[in-house]
Amino acid sequence: MTEDKLDPIHPGEILLEEFMGPLGLSQYRVAKDIGVHPRRINEIVHGKRSMTADTALRLSRYFGTSERFWLNLQARYDLEVEKDRLGDRLNQEVLVLGRS
Repeated sequence: MTEDKLDPIHPGEILLEEFMGPLGLSQYRVAKDIGVHPRRINEIVHGKRSMTADTALRLSRYFGTSERFWLNLQARYDLEVEKDRLGDRLNQEVLVLGRS
């Protein structure tokens, strides 16, 4: 039996599904309220832009979360994408210190 691997979850998906959707907030409204161009929110929601420290600080203040919440989502996403990209190459190319 093969295991189906889930795609990494982009922070924009969390922003849309867990915050904006339930609160009935549009991309334009969030952008306006946090003082950024609407394109930034649009690109984050569509997974085309990373969550920056600036955006994390703004969203954390707006939604009452920690800035680390948003940055951790991005870090986890980036790590999962890179693990998928590297695949078995990491084990083949990188030695473990102390093992030969």
